[in-house]
Amino acid sequence: MGPSILDALNVRVVGSGKKFLVLAHGLGTDQSVWSRILPYFRTHYKVILFDLVCAGSVNPDYFDFQRYNSLDGFVDDLLQILDSLRVDRCYYVGHSLSSMIGILAAIRRPELFAKLILIGASPRFLNDTDYHGGFEEGEVEKVFLAMEANYAAWVNGYAPLAVGADVPVAVREFSRTLFNVRPDISLFVSRTVFNSDLRDKLGLVKVPCCIIQTEKDVSVPTSVAVYLKEHLGGRSTVEMMNVEGHLPHLSAPALLANHLSRALSR
Repeated sequence: MGPSILDALNVRVVGSGKKFLVLAHGLGTDQSVWSRILPYFRTHYKVILFDLVCAGSVNPDYFDFQRYNSLDGFVDDLLQILDSLRVDRCYYVGHSLSSMIGILAAIRRPELFAKLILIGASPRFLNDTDYHGGFEEGEVEKVFLAMEANYAAWVNGYAPLAVGADVPVAVREFSRTLFNVRPDISLFVSRTVFNSDLRDKLGLVKVPCCIIQTEKDVSVPTSVAVYLKEHLGGRSTVEMMNVEGHLPHLSAPALLANHLSRALSR
């Protein structure tokens, strides 16, 4: 990936607190998605921000299709960042894809994580017997075909659906970061995410978790939050946000910051 993962993934440590707080973004965004959340926490924490290797803000030459054909490559990156910064314990906030990266990292290195806060998390997006993930396989394949056929058209259609709430600035911002991702990388990681199934791993998570879920999310049904709470191996709580959409850090940052503060204080 180059000489330093800290440089390659644009790692920053911001704030004057004693405890470490990791803010990890999801697919289609980059660390700028936390810009309206950061002011609430920088005086109380050392906040670690970074870009996933699939983000448009990272040199696409660093994206190794073999390494990232499962979530394990992303987990390796996260743990390497924390080790490089000599973090021995942190609070971890992960959105969507990064919530599952955090779960896998906490299974591998539980001593590193004081708490996981999971926003818009799903262990499996595809429906299965006795499990409602929100998507049928045929629906997902149509999404992939649309991404492949005309990425720009797909972004223009998907961004408002994902944001959900009528917040034009959030739609513009999510569209910007989606457009920044190289289309083949976006499609590849989307396939990786939709083909993932972490349900059998949830019981191995002993770190306390807080699941933050919006009332209506085009990507994650509310039943998934309940499923996570029932199957995670450690103490877990669910916080429901009275807003719509998959990106509350863009559409309702003050409200999300309030939920995060409450989750961090418990």
